[in-house]
Formats: sequence, C-alpha cells, structure tokens
Amino acid sequence: MAQALILIDFQTGFDSPYWGARNNPDAEANAALLLNHWRAKGWPVFHIRHLSTTVGSPLVDGDPGAEFKPEVMPLDNEPVINKNVNSAFIGTDLEERLHGAFITDVVTCGLTTPHCVSTTTRMAANLGFGVTLAHDACAGFTTNADTSWKPGTPAMTAEQIHDTAVAHLHGEFCTALDTQTIIGTLA
Repeated sequence: MAQALILIDFQTGFDSPYWGARNNPDAEANAALLLNHWRAKGWPVFHIRHLSTTVGSPLVDGDPGAEFKPEVMPLDNEPVINKNVNSAFIGTDLEERLHGAFITDVVTCGLTTPHCVSTTTRMAANLGFGVTLAHDACAGFTTNADTSWKPGTPAMTAEQIHDTAVAHLHGEFCTALDTQTIIGTLA
C-alpha cells in the first residue's frame, strides 16, 4: 500500500504579517510537487485545515484566511479534515480513515513546523504509523520566538525555529527527508 500524504494547514491566513517573519518560502511549491506526485500515482491524500477559535487569528472559520492556498487546493474527491487544535488526530476521524484504507505509513508536511506539523507527526508515530516528514515542504515563523521565559535570551529566527523542530522530530518520531528524495524513493 502506498503512503498517504498529509498536507497540514496550507492556508492563506499564513500569509498574514500576524505570524512574523518566515523561513522557507518554497514550502508550498515543494508541497505541490508532493501532491502532484501522489495524484499521478493515485495514492491517498488528506488535506488538514486549522479553524482557529482564537480571537484575531487569520485562520478563523468563514474568514478568507481559512481557505487553502491555490498551489495545494484539494480536489473534490480528496478528503478535507477540519481541526481546531494542533493535532490532526484530535477531534477528527483521520486515524479511522487511515486505518480504514489500510495505510501504515504517512508523509507529513505543512505549516507551521513547530506547531501543527510537529504535533501531528508526533501523534502519527505514537499511533503506530511510519512517518516521513518532508522538511522542505514546511515552514516556521518568528511568532514562535518568544524568549520572555528566559530573560536575556535572544529571539530565535524562523529558520532556527524550523530547524530545531525538525531536529526534535527526526529519528524519534519520523525520518526527515527533502521532497526530491521522497519522490525519488517512492518512484
């Protein structure tokens, strides 16, 4: 059975300055490469959408920011799973859908690396799925750079935040690979 592709929160609201500076401007293009590969193979794809309950968030249900980015827009026959917490498994039927399709392995990518991508990747591994993280199809933002808990510590850059999140996942919860390696391995 082919691996399922899980695209996490590729929503227009992440283009808002609300999130701060971002790393990896190619994340969506790399995700689109993965998505096109999966579609060409007829393999299972799951689109995850975060519908925030936080006042002022650009990802509130019904607002334009909750919409998917055009590069990775779901097709009518591709499942869309809505969530309002970091994990795509909590309060959704994602696990049931994966098991129902006899999927044992997943490839994850999305926004943002230290939040919803990390949480979903960790839970997928904890639930027994083999997980590959397409690290170059993810991005982090400087909104995650608050170091007020440790006075005198400089804020991390978006790149440092992303790299640290990937480093915490790789080897423990997933294998982190770049998009071209994943496509080449699954050819």
